Amino acid sequence: MEPVITVGLDGSPESLAAAHWGADEAVRRALTVRLLHAWPMLVPEPTHIPSEIDQNYWAKRLVHNAKAQLQTRHPGLSVVGSLVADDAQNALLEAASASEMLVLGSRGLAPVASYFLGDISMPVVARADRPVVLVRAGDGHEGVPPAPGGVVVALKLNGPCDDVLDFAFHTAAARGVSLRAVHGRSLPLHAHVPWGVDHSVTEEIAQDARKRLSKVLSRWHERFPDVEVVEVARLESPAEAVVRAATGAELLVVGRRRGRPTPAPRLGSVAHAALHHARCPVAVVSHE
Repeated sequence: MEPVITVGLDGSPESLAAAHWGADEAVRRALTVRLLHAWPMLVPEPTHIPSEIDQNYWAKRLVHNAKAQLQTRHPGLSVVGSLVADDAQNALLEAASASEMLVLGSRGLAPVASYFLGDISMPVVARADRPVVLVRAGDGHEGVPPAPGGVVVALKLNGPCDDVLDFAFHTAAARGVSLRAVHGRSLPLHAHVPWGVDHSVTEEIAQDARKRLSKVLSRWHERFPDVEVVEVARLESPAEAVVRAATGAELLVVGRRRGRPTPAPRLGSVAHAALHHARCPVAVVSHE
């Protein structure tokens, strides 16, 4: 199967924004876009039947209209439609495993129906083995390019992060933009004194953070010499540091540690904060 970027499509403005974002990225990476619409009530049918008795008519029209928009904007882009008679979560997870990335629409902080197909995208993000990108509507992804702000990647530095950095560097290289590597570190209790903070302690912590960040990134500089890298180490909570750094970015990349399957997979605090508060598209990349 040829490499594809799969987009979950449900007819919402957010999912259409995701389709445009996925198409733009597919052009940069020379990939095919797969528009996936999943619904358990889709039925098998003959090939040629009148639209007025076609029970899948509206699902087909949804995918057809989105495909037409993407090909109008990118005439040479390969776009395929896919209707799947299955639960959306199952269909998206299966599609993600066979894709370079999965792209979904997000409503950010909107209550109740916060994400693509209600609460579907959070379990998908928390379970998918491949990168999942969440895109909001109204941020320039329906045909107007966003203001350039580079790619931001969040790094914890307390474990392997090669998958996260590989995705972030490849994305920055494909876009021809800079990469900001951000590490946030909360101050320990002993750094606090009655009148504020002990600056000798904070400077020692800051130096250690900058040194470790540079060490992690050193070999990636060699692999991607054309990508300008800005290293940012901040003495604040990792979630706050990452969300703040993502202001004006084209994409924020965060990691999600793979773990044993559980009934309710959960995201880490940084990924959770990014998905709810970052205004730019957010890519969640699973790693060991």
